[in-house]
Amino acid sequence: MPSSPRLLPAIVLAFAPTAAFAGGFDAPGDILITDQFNNRVIEIDHGGSIVWQFGSGDPNDCTPGAGSVIAPNDAERLAGGQTLIAGTGTGACPDNRVIVVDRQGRIRFQYGEAGIAGSGPNQLNTPVFAVQDAFGNYLITDQGNNRIILVDPRRNILWSYGPPSGEGALNSPNSAEILANGHILIADENNNRVLEITRAGQIVSSFGAGLNTVAFASRLPDGDTLIADAGNNRVLEVDVDGRTVSMYATNTGPGSNPNPNPTGAIRLRNGDTLIADQFNDRVIEVTPGGVIAFQYGQTNVVGNGTNQLNAPYSAVMIGQYLGVTKPAH
Repeated sequence: MPSSPRLLPAIVLAFAPTAAFAGGFDAPGDILITDQFNNRVIEIDHGGSIVWQFGSGDPNDCTPGAGSVIAPNDAERLAGGQTLIAGTGTGACPDNRVIVVDRQGRIRFQYGEAGIAGSGPNQLNTPVFAVQDAFGNYLITDQGNNRIILVDPRRNILWSYGPPSGEGALNSPNSAEILANGHILIADENNNRVLEITRAGQIVSSFGAGLNTVAFASRLPDGDTLIADAGNNRVLEVDVDGRTVSMYATNTGPGSNPNPNPTGAIRLRNGDTLIADQFNDRVIEVTPGGVIAFQYGQTNVVGNGTNQLNAPYSAVMIGQYLGVTKPAH
């Protein structure tokens, strides 16, 4: 769901990708945020301190490279403190890479060529999401090519899904999660649906009632599905029959953007939901009762200074989500 960046004033607080921050790196409970139009991924602790960063932090940056990423849409923390990042880019400033960086900001894996869009070997077109499977392969949501691909560490495509027509054809998919049964759960953004498919490409289920621009979907351990229903400015939980279990609108609070388009929603172990509330420029943790228990970023205030974000696209809590649904205990 890439869109045009909103620029900040001329004064920019930029950080080197290998800058040292005091303590806390990779601590369980820290939050990893893709600060989309600040062109960086940050890790914060619950005191709101940045403990790690990759990318320039400069909203005017337009050059993807060894130490930079343009408009990242997704980031996951891997084993050993490495970070998997989808460098989505924008129309004016493409990135088109999925990269793995270490704590020092060194790129350890890359699929896709910086700034080049394509569908050939080692090419992507607007990658928006990536997770690593149990075998070290990377499941990539290649939005501009309307496909999901599985790539091994040698950059071979092992599996691909994206029929050109028919019921299963995708329209700007925005995420793909590996379920415990081996199926793939896809947020099929511009088809306004959540799709579950087998590895053979068979459709197991499709849900789209009332949805508008589905940015993200995650299967919960009890079988419910958590959906970032961006076009409706809400996070929705539905059961296996498509009935609404809970709903939280992000555009009703004081000072809210009327259309914040929340793009990420992760259920935490304590029952709260972590939401990337994109154009409200904040990440919030919301209790089951709808109370904001934690917030990073000032509501509907664009910035890259202290406690400021610029259209955060995803947020995950370290130690609680890897894009691979675990079986319920």
